[in-house]
Amino acid sequence: MAGNMKTVGLLCTDSSDLYLAKAVYCIERNLSEHGYHSLLCTTGYTFQRKQESLRLLLSKDIDAVILVGSQFIGHDENENEYIKKAAEKLPVILMNGELEYENIYSCCCDDHQATKDATLSLIDSGAKSLLYFYDNHTYSGKKKQSGFADACSKRGGTDTFNLLYVGEREDIGDVAVRLERLWETGIHFDAIVTSEDYLAVGAVKFARRNGIQIPGDLQIIGYNNSLLTVCCEPELTSIDNHLEDVCDLVVGAAVSILEEGTFPPRKVLSGELIKRDSTKTV
Repeated sequence: MAGNMKTVGLLCTDSSDLYLAKAVYCIERNLSEHGYHSLLCTTGYTFQRKQESLRLLLSKDIDAVILVGSQFIGHDENENEYIKKAAEKLPVILMNGELEYENIYSCCCDDHQATKDATLSLIDSGAKSLLYFYDNHTYSGKKKQSGFADACSKRGGTDTFNLLYVGEREDIGDVAVRLERLWETGIHFDAIVTSEDYLAVGAVKFARRNGIQIPGDLQIIGYNNSLLTVCCEPELTSIDNHLEDVCDLVVGAAVSILEEGTFPPRKVLSGELIKRDSTKTV
């Protein structure tokens, strides 16, 4: 059944985030190409603001709502009730999130498998002491972390560490400082897998400050394959989660649901490791 207003609501936590900003751009552009308008609410990261912003969108004349990014999926079911209630009124499409409920649809990259495959490539190149460097506990973030853990468990014989970055997003200088502090405690590593490209750029800065050769002494892998990967020296190997393709899926889901009344509850794309100069050639 076609929507009445040809308008789709978008929720995004942080429009300054490089990944989310590009996602919003791609989704709005694709919706426009299909003849749909869009209404965007930027929520911030607090649970209350997410709820209030979704209620605001539902008060408008929209036909469906897209939640851009995995930050909207809570750690327990109580935190997801506001999404389920919205789905009782109109279709809800999750980008890089998953929630089993009627009228909720998921379009995402397989972050677990992509991170697992990338980590295995490091181990197979000779890495023995691996650090996983991440900045959140979102649905997507937990998938990446579990992929890293699974790869290390599968191969065995590796030392593994985890470091949670708590600071201003994309503060690359501070990221380097955090790694230096860890290094000074005696925890050394020859490979770093990160959950975001900006963390990987910070790792490059850390290595250059401390005379650590990349990739000879330290290999680094980023995530998102963003513009940042070619803005540092050496250029970064990164996992491409095919953002534009996921956005195409999200818009395709909205259009199919509104115009044809059907779409699979879950669509998953595979990630791809884009190798550059921050990792060894195997």
